Amino acid sequence: MESYGNYPNQTARKDGMDDSGLEIASLLVKSGYLAETQLAYAQRVKTKLATPRTLIAVLLELGFFSREQLRETLRNNMVSVKLGALLVELGYLKPAELQAALGIQRDGDNTKMLGEILVEQRFIEEYTLAEVLAFQLGYPFIDLQAADIDRSLLAKVPQHWLAQHNFVPVREENGQVLVAIADPLNLEGRRTAEKLFGQGNTVFAICTMKAIRDAFTLLKRGMIQGDGTATDEHTVTGIVNSIFEEALKEGASDIHIEPMRSVLRVRFRRDGMLVLYKDLAKELALPVSSRIKVMAEADIAERRRHQDGRICYESPKTGATLDMRVSFYITIYGEKIVLRLLSMKGELLDLKEIGMPARMLERFIDDALDTPSGVLIVTGPTGSGKTSTLYSCVQHLNELSTSIVTAEEPVEYVIEGIAQCSINQKIGVTFDETLRHIVRQDPDIIVLGEIRDSFSAETAIQAALTGHKVLTTFHTEDSVGGLLRLMNMDIEAFLIASTVVCVLAQRLLRRVCPECAEPYLPNPTELRRIGYSNVDLRGAEFRTGRGCGKCRYSGYRGRVGVFEMLILNELVKDAILSKKTSYEIRKISTESTGMVTLLESGLCKAARGEVSLHDTVRLLPRIGKPRPIAEIRRLLGE
Repeated sequence: MESYGNYPNQTARKDGMDDSGLEIASLLVKSGYLAETQLAYAQRVKTKLATPRTLIAVLLELGFFSREQLRETLRNNMVSVKLGALLVELGYLKPAELQAALGIQRDGDNTKMLGEILVEQRFIEEYTLAEVLAFQLGYPFIDLQAADIDRSLLAKVPQHWLAQHNFVPVREENGQVLVAIADPLNLEGRRTAEKLFGQGNTVFAICTMKAIRDAFTLLKRGMIQGDGTATDEHTVTGIVNSIFEEALKEGASDIHIEPMRSVLRVRFRRDGMLVLYKDLAKELALPVSSRIKVMAEADIAERRRHQDGRICYESPKTGATLDMRVSFYITIYGEKIVLRLLSMKGELLDLKEIGMPARMLERFIDDALDTPSGVLIVTGPTGSGKTSTLYSCVQHLNELSTSIVTAEEPVEYVIEGIAQCSINQKIGVTFDETLRHIVRQDPDIIVLGEIRDSFSAETAIQAALTGHKVLTTFHTEDSVGGLLRLMNMDIEAFLIASTVVCVLAQRLLRRVCPECAEPYLPNPTELRRIGYSNVDLRGAEFRTGRGCGKCRYSGYRGRVGVFEMLILNELVKDAILSKKTSYEIRKISTESTGMVTLLESGLCKAARGEVSLHDTVRLLPRIGKPRPIAEIRRLLGE
C-alpha cells in the first residue's frame, strides 16, 4: 500500500470516539432524514445502554433512517470528520482497533498514513476503506474492472505515469473523462491527469489500489481479449514457496488457499484464528493448484473430485522442515486448498507443560495414565490440541520396559523408542488392516490417532478387555459427550463402563499478551451469559490485551489449554449402565469426582488474567451455571 492517503496523522480521545456521530447526525437532520426529537431520543437511549454503542448505530437500530439515506448524506456533504473516527462511527472499525492503529502510527516512523496501517494490519478491507474515504472526501466510488477501461484513452497515458501516480482513465462521458485514482489527495497525480485530459474535462473517482494494479496486470497480458498467457512456472514456484515461508515464520497451523469470484485469497490460521495473508490474482488459481498437487503427489489432471496429499517441505532460508497434510476441495470457483502444518522438529510438550492445573494433573496421572489397562480418550473439536496432549501422554509412558504401538493418519511427531505406523490408503495400509495387525505386535500400550467409526471404537474396547492400555482421540464437545457418542456407535453400555477409565475434554484459548495486558471489568452482558453476580467474581483479576508490537497489535500471543476431566468411578459407571442422561452423568461426576467443567476451567484462567473473559464466554460450552471463582480455585488446588 503506497497511499490512503496524504491526510494528517490523527489523534483521538481515549475511548476511540469524538463528536463525529453528532456531526453526521446534524447532517442527517439538515438533509431531512432525521428529526431533532429523534436525535434527542437516541442520545438518551445511548446513555442508558449497558454495552457502549455509537450514536449512528443506535439511530440505525431505532430505524430513524436507512443505510442508503446515510450513504447519500455522506456523499452530498464534504464530511470534515477524521477518517478513523468516521470508520468507528459507521461500525466498520472497533475503538480498540483504531487505538491499536494509532499506536502503530505513533510508535513507527510516522511516514505511514492511518488508512495504510488499517489495511496492513487487516483491521479493515481495502475496498471498505476506499468506499468510506470516498464518502469523507465527497468523491464518487468506483468498483474498477479491467473490461470497463477504454483502451483508446489508456493509450494516451505513458505507462510509467500510470505506475507512478496510480490512476487510470476509465471512460469518456458527455465530454468529460472519468479517472479512477487510489489517492485523490495526491495533488501531483491529479495535476498529471488534468494535464493529459484537460483541467475542466477531468472527473475523479476513488477506487482501491489493488483494483488499479489488477487492471494493469490484465491489460498487459491481454486478458481483456481472452488471450492470456500461462504464468511462468518459476514465478508460481516462488509464490508457493513464499506462502510456505511466511506461514512458517508466523507460526501458522493451517494455510487456506481459496479461489473467490475475483481473487485467490490466502489466509493463515494463527493462534486458532484465521487472518488474511494476501490476495493473489484470480488467474493464479490454476497454476498454484497444479504446483501444490505436484508437490503433494496428487493427480494433477483431476479437477472434478476431492483429493488428499502430503508435502514434506524444507525451507531453504531457515533449514526448518515442514510436514504438511493437503486437502483439495472442489468449489464453484475452483479448488480450495487447505494445508495443515505439522512441524517435524519433534518438539513435544512435557505433560506438566500442557497447562493442566496441578491437582487435576496429579489425578490424571494417578487415576488414568498409570492404570495398567483401559481406554483413555482425549476429546475436543478440530484444532483443540488433542494430538499434542496425546503425544505428551505417550512421552510420559515411554519406557524401556513398555511396548508402545501406534496407528496414526499421519504420524505428526516422531518419538524414539515406539513403533509408529502412518496410514497410507494409496498403498493399501488402511486403518482397518492396521488395527487387525496391531494386536499381534505384543503391545502394552496401543495408540490410535482417532476413533473414527464403529470398527475403531470396537477395536479399542476389545484391546482394553484383553488387558491393553489404549490411548486415543475423539471429536466431541465435552467429556460426557464422548461417552454418549460411543453409545451411539452401538457399543454396549457395560463395555464402556468396564473399559473406559478417563475422558479428557480440552480447548485452546488465546493467551492475553503479557506485554500489553491491562485490567478489565466485565460488562453486564458477559455476566448475564455465565449467570454470575459480582459476589461470584470475588478474587478475580480479569485482563485484556491493549495491543502492541510483540503481539502484532492483536492483544494475544500464543494459546493456553483448558481442560475438563471425567474419571469413571463406580457411581459414574452405574449411571452409564442405567443409561442416564448427560445432565445426570455430569451432575454425578461433579458431585462425586470433583469434576470441573470446561467453562469453569476457562473462568479460572480468565480470573488469573491468562485468557480473556470474552474468549472464555464465546468459545467454551455453557452447560449450567458455573460455580463461584473461589470454589473453582479450591477444586483445582490453585
